[in-house]
This record gives sequence, C-alpha cells and structure tokens, in this order.
Amino acid sequence: MFETIVALTTPPLKSALAVIRVSGSDAFSIVSKCFTKDLTKIDKRTALMGYFKDNDEIIDQVVLVVYKGPRSFTGEDVVEIISHGSMLIVNEILTTLIKNGARQAERGEFSERAFLLNKLDLVQAEAVNDVINARTHEAKRLALLSLDGDASKAFLPFKEKIEDLICNIEVRFDFPEEADNPEVTDKEIVDQTNILLEEIETLIKDAEKGKIIKEGIKVAIVGKPNVGKSSLLNALLNENKAIVTDIAGTTRDVVEGDINLNGIAIHLLDTAGIRHSDDKIESIGIEKSKESINEADVVILLLDASKNIDEQDQEILDYTKDKLRLIVYNKVDMLENSKNLPEGLYISALNKNIKPLIDELFKVLGIEKDDFEHPSLANVRQIGLLNQIKTDLLKAREDAMNHQPIDLISVSLNSVYNKSLELLGQNSDIDIVNEIFSRFCVGK
Repeated sequence: MFETIVALTTPPLKSALAVIRVSGSDAFSIVSKCFTKDLTKIDKRTALMGYFKDNDEIIDQVVLVVYKGPRSFTGEDVVEIISHGSMLIVNEILTTLIKNGARQAERGEFSERAFLLNKLDLVQAEAVNDVINARTHEAKRLALLSLDGDASKAFLPFKEKIEDLICNIEVRFDFPEEADNPEVTDKEIVDQTNILLEEIETLIKDAEKGKIIKEGIKVAIVGKPNVGKSSLLNALLNENKAIVTDIAGTTRDVVEGDINLNGIAIHLLDTAGIRHSDDKIESIGIEKSKESINEADVVILLLDASKNIDEQDQEILDYTKDKLRLIVYNKVDMLENSKNLPEGLYISALNKNIKPLIDELFKVLGIEKDDFEHPSLANVRQIGLLNQIKTDLLKAREDAMNHQPIDLISVSLNSVYNKSLELLGQNSDIDIVNEIFSRFCVGK
C-alpha cells in the first residue's frame, strides 16, 4: 500500500482546462472531503460534476473522472480532477488536497506505481516517456507500439528459449539416470546458443534502428572554409539560418537546426571551416567543429567539386575516417561539364539541388519502410542489456566448444536469463528503477 499522491498532469500554464491526478488507497476519501459528492461508495469508472471546496469556500466547478482500482492506470484508486486552467485555481486545489492527506507526487511516480503494481512492464513504462518526448509522427507511432506491449512480446520468444535451455540442462544434469534424460552434450549447447545468438543479433539490429527513429541523430556538416557548409545547412532547413558569404571563415561557431527526414529527426550542426588559423576566435570555432565531429552520428564531409583535393581537405578526410560519413562534392553548378563526373555524391547547395544527399543520408541509416511499423526495444538501457546478453551467449558457446564443465557454462546462461528478466523489469534493482522514472515529468 502506497501513500496517496497528487500532481498536475497538464502543463503549468494558463489554459482552458487543467487536469489534476490523485492516486492511492485513500484517493476517494481525500477527494470526498473537498467535493460536493461522496466517492467512497463508487465501484466502477464514473464521471461526476460538482464543486471543489476548501471547507465551505468554493474553489471551482469541476468534473471528476473516478477510476476504481485495479482498473486504472496505476492499478490504484484514481481520481482525475478537470478544473478551469487558471494556475491560481490549480494551486488552490493542490494545496487543499495536500492539506487533507495527499502528498505531492515525484517525477514519474504514477508510472512507477503502474510498473510496481504490474500494470506495465519496464519496457512499456519507458515507452510512456517516449510517447511524451516523440518529435515525429513515426517516433510516436513506434513508442505507442511499445506502450501496447508489442516490443516486450517481440522479446518473449527469446526469453522462453533461454528458460527452456537452462531447465533442460538442469533436469538432465540432476537426473542423468533417467532413461529419457541423457546428459546434455556440448554440441547441443553450441547449437542452441547459435540459435539464440541469431535471434539476439536481430533484436539488436531492430533496436538500433528503433533508437534512430525514436531519438533521431546528430549530423555534422564539416569541411574547409568556403566549401558551402552554411549554404547546405540553409538548403536542408529551407531557411536562411546561417550567414553565407564568399569570405572564408565567416562561420565562427556551430550553427544548429532540426529537420524531419522522412520520419527521422535530424539535428544538424553547421561547423566552422577547419583549417590552420592564427585568429583566436576562429581557432575556438575550429575546436568546436572537431567536438561536433566527435559527437555526431553521421558526418557530411563537404568538398569543393570545382577544385582539386588539397592538403586541408586531406587532413579533414583523415580526421573523419573512423566516423560514419558521406563525402559530398558541392558547387557542381560551377563546373563547365558536369555530365561526365567520376562516381560520387554531387550537389549544388546554393541552388538547393541536394536530393542525392538526402537520399544517401536516409540510405546510410539503414532504415526501411517496415522498420517504422516494427516494434523494437529501442533505448540505451535496453540496447545495453541486449549487448550484454550477446556477450554472455558468446562466452557460453565458447566454453561449450572448449568442453568446459557444464556448471561453468550454466553461469553464463543464467546470466543471460537474469539480464532478460532485468530488461523487462522482472528483477530490476530498485535504484535503477527509481533512476529511470526520475527522468519522467511530474504528473506522469
């Protein structure tokens, strides 16, 4: 049994309406002290209209939506109070509820209770935050699939297979004398772990794609001065955000902007031209450019198609060689003959002829149409656990191939199983759970 909590669930701004949520075993009795009707006898979802009061003083005329636990979001008795959207009224309602026995909710506490009371698994609970923070229609749709439990269901066959393998090993190890329980062979373990490794590889690939769809990526536009980086940023944004001149070194700092590329949020970074400079301010901008390269998921390395690659270009090519990058030749409009060019990506940022770049950028992300409809585990915690599971499976397979004792192999397999439970929140450390829900907004 938890304390009864209360919080504003709509933004703390003046609006037509505001929604205040109360959840806990005493929710009905606490709200009844402040409302013109008694809620304590309600046994099903009900909507009521009346006056919210502090003793005899009317604070507002409100609508209540009453949910009898466990048929509520948290699994507890819940009351949602819909008032007028004056923050004066909201604060008076909150103060009155707290005075009558409720407590101000912490960040994510409603969702945390839904998880603790088995209304949601941890993947679904994390999806609540993904829905709230979705920046594209596609990201929202993918988050809703996770919220419905589809991402968890996609992982369950793997979890069931590792359960079956461990049970099979333990039963046949403990009762080898049974005629139908011969000892598990190393080959059987290798074969089973190969199947599991194939499944986990697929889950990881799907998760990495899902993470891109949900969170977007950072793309840094880099190159030496005056190759057209700012023109490219403006063309991608379809606005004149960055200053464009023919004077080298115009961009002294990182200029940023956001676009929606076929359903993927792209955060663009137009960097200062990288070259050797004695100008103190320009040098600071160049260092920031290098920081942006290191932070970026993808680098667009811009070269001047009208000139040969020089020493400065080569230095940037060398500096970015370990990054996922697109090498793009700009200023194709300045070439006398652009019909017989060597193979490569050619654009004219100034003329906004950048479709080849947009197509290639989407292609390099590896996102297919079906990925937008395919539920996946898609945040850092989940992907981290999937990779740890893969590592444990590789260790189990290696030990089996080297004919190590079965109890040693079982250590790795049991680690796989425990991490599978942790992924779904079925044996999560309470500190980790608290950390996850602390990232939520108050009222959710």
